[in-house]
Amino acid sequence: MPPSAQPAPFPAPATPGHGKLLTMSDTDLAKLEADRHRIRDSYLRPAADRPASTARGLHHTALISSDVEQTVRFYQDLLGFPLTELIENRDYPGSSHFFFDIGNGNLLAFFDLPGLDLGPYAEVLGGLHHMAISVDPARWDELVARLAEAGVEHSVHSGVSVYFKDPDGARIELIADPLGEMYGTKVL
Repeated sequence: MPPSAQPAPFPAPATPGHGKLLTMSDTDLAKLEADRHRIRDSYLRPAADRPASTARGLHHTALISSDVEQTVRFYQDLLGFPLTELIENRDYPGSSHFFFDIGNGNLLAFFDLPGLDLGPYAEVLGGLHHMAISVDPARWDELVARLAEAGVEHSVHSGVSVYFKDPDGARIELIADPLGEMYGTKVL
């Protein structure tokens, strides 16, 4: 199998003295499926039987920006998410904390950390796979076209999702399905 076609490695469960990486070919898929069904059967309640959430919603998700102005141009000018505030980060003097309106009272936030060598921050600061932002279906095609016009590499899936990376490498999805639904399946 060519290197580019090999399954992505996954860390092995934390066992003292063991640092082996697993690949999907090493994984017992039948066991994973059985575990998924067991967990679903044990914890997933019918919608009518679920208690109300104690949360009001996602206040904001915070990512890291290597360049404040570049990030503002990308999210506000290209994607149409208005910048709502730009303040000093209380935890890191000289750093900015800034916010974009992504609709329905939800915010997308960023920090820049000038003078701090982050290296490949995605690997050392967290495990974000991607962030999906709901957009109006009437605007989805326009946003996909804007990405193309700006030369942003992107991938369209299922006719309602487009995936791309922001200037700092965070993987973003714009999805035109209704909130609480994904590809025709109710998820809320």
